Amino acid sequence: MNLVRAELRRLLTTPLWKWGPAAALLSGGGLTALCVLIGPEHFDPPMPGVATDAGARLVLSMIGLTVLVPALFGALAVTSEYRHGTIAYTFLFAPRRHRVLAAKLAAYALAGAVYGTLVALAAAAGLYGTAALKGVEVGIGAGTAAGLLTGLAAAMAAYTVIGVGVGALLRNQTATLLVLGAYLYMVEHVLAIIPGFSLAYPFLPGGATAALTESSLMSAAAVEVTGRATALLPPLLGAAVLLAYALAAAAAAVLAPMRRDVA
Repeated sequence: MNLVRAELRRLLTTPLWKWGPAAALLSGGGLTALCVLIGPEHFDPPMPGVATDAGARLVLSMIGLTVLVPALFGALAVTSEYRHGTIAYTFLFAPRRHRVLAAKLAAYALAGAVYGTLVALAAAAGLYGTAALKGVEVGIGAGTAAGLLTGLAAAMAAYTVIGVGVGALLRNQTATLLVLGAYLYMVEHVLAIIPGFSLAYPFLPGGATAALTESSLMSAAAVEVTGRATALLPPLLGAAVLLAYALAAAAAAVLAPMRRDVA
């Protein structure tokens, strides 16, 4: 617990805790409000409107496109220490490395949960507030929307843990940020629309995240390219797949630095 508190104190001394809430409000409330303001029916290709169940789920699923932000926050938790050389002092202070990495995981999982909660609250305000301004009734009930947003908030925490794991494996900050950005914004999206490879998309982190809302912009893009939508997993199975990725990343974060030189 002392190491977890130390990690949280360290987090509060960095700009992340200042930029984090702003990013949450922008990616959650700003993106959702913009989608409602434009209207999914005016997308290219056109989608169901917010007044329908499918349209409301699609708007909320757009939040899944911003998971790079918590993943980068988690990655910076480890790579910044390697970049500035403070990881050596950290391991000297706490020689049992697995405890240090476990503390980072716990602290940043908590931070990711807080970030996800802010995203969910901002998205709810953006969805219902903008719909009210337009005089449009949202196509899903408040209870359903709360359930979807809770799942997305948990996903943000999972991606923070995944970022910690990738950062512990690669250690180099620039390489880690490039790998995360390229994978989340290029590789998965390309796989989602390539015939044959699209069968793997539901089992990737992005597909598992889309399963939480049972909607995906990538699925609509696949219709344009292949003529059929990419199938998604049931929500509970998607949550289990995302949890498995987070646990694998946590294991990597703890085990990878055990016998490697920190220099």
